[in-house]
Amino acid sequence: MKKLKIKNERLIEIAENFSKGRLLVIGDVMIDQFIYGTVDRISPEAPVPVVEVQDESFMLGGAANVNNNIGALGGESTICGVIGDDAYAKMVNSLFEDIGVKTSGLITDAKRITSKKTRVIAHSQQIVRFDKEVKKDINKTTLGKILGYLRSNITNYDAVIISDYGKGVVTKELVEGVVDICVKNERVIIVDPKTDHFEYYKKITSMTPNHHEASKAVGIEITNERNLEKAGAKLLKALESESLLITRGDKGMALFEKDGSISKIPTVAQKVYDVTGAGDTVIATFTLALSVGATLKEAAVLANYAAGIVVGKVGTATTTIKELCDTIKTDS
Repeated sequence: MKKLKIKNERLIEIAENFSKGRLLVIGDVMIDQFIYGTVDRISPEAPVPVVEVQDESFMLGGAANVNNNIGALGGESTICGVIGDDAYAKMVNSLFEDIGVKTSGLITDAKRITSKKTRVIAHSQQIVRFDKEVKKDINKTTLGKILGYLRSNITNYDAVIISDYGKGVVTKELVEGVVDICVKNERVIIVDPKTDHFEYYKKITSMTPNHHEASKAVGIEITNERNLEKAGAKLLKALESESLLITRGDKGMALFEKDGSISKIPTVAQKVYDVTGAGDTVIATFTLALSVGATLKEAAVLANYAAGIVVGKVGTATTTIKELCDTIKTDS
């Protein structure tokens, strides 16, 4: 395994072209609701805290956070997913409009509800989370609409991201259909996986699992470099794909390519405050780079820089072109 290094000038050149990238994100769209309050007493009805609500907010969640990262990096994106015919569906459309994401790929299914996760937070501590969603697989009609949208619009996109949160949108049939359309049109296809669905993701351009997900997929615990190489090689062979990018937290990343090469990319993070949403940053940066002509190695190094920036921020964060380029310039 060799340490991977790309010239800074080349990385900056690629990043500065991100605005030319046109990406489609297919996946599970949801609303994240946050309810903030204080706790001063225990309920007389049951041994639970009474939260006095002071504020609440709504944010796009799930696959939508990938779009958010693409936009922050200057790229153009469209979301393709499923929402219900309800009040939260209207909120989803409005929030996407606020961040400049095109919603022409959103499919309304009146038999489903728009997924919503509600978190109750008091004194900076999450008290409880409750989910309102339908997790069963989308029906054949909805599947046909998604694939029909992709088939009719594939020439408008340089790359497709599948963001799988296991809420029913990403099925084996959907992945097979997306791969077929992308391959015929010579388009990049990258997957952010759900562990239970690894057998779905065949013949894609690449996938971006973390080391825990990769370990579970092949039954090899990644505790050292040797096991990392074994697990990565086994998973890449099973996927029959061009490459595999395994994220390793404070150990950086490892890129496996179908020619047998394995490249180690050490982390550039100075401090790690919060890894929330870092996977979305990785797949957004990696795919944007590929969409504007970067090699797999160049795209992986850029994704590593971007991840190093966002883990140094608190909460679900994004990074910008300026932050990315400044970080690259200061790394000798």
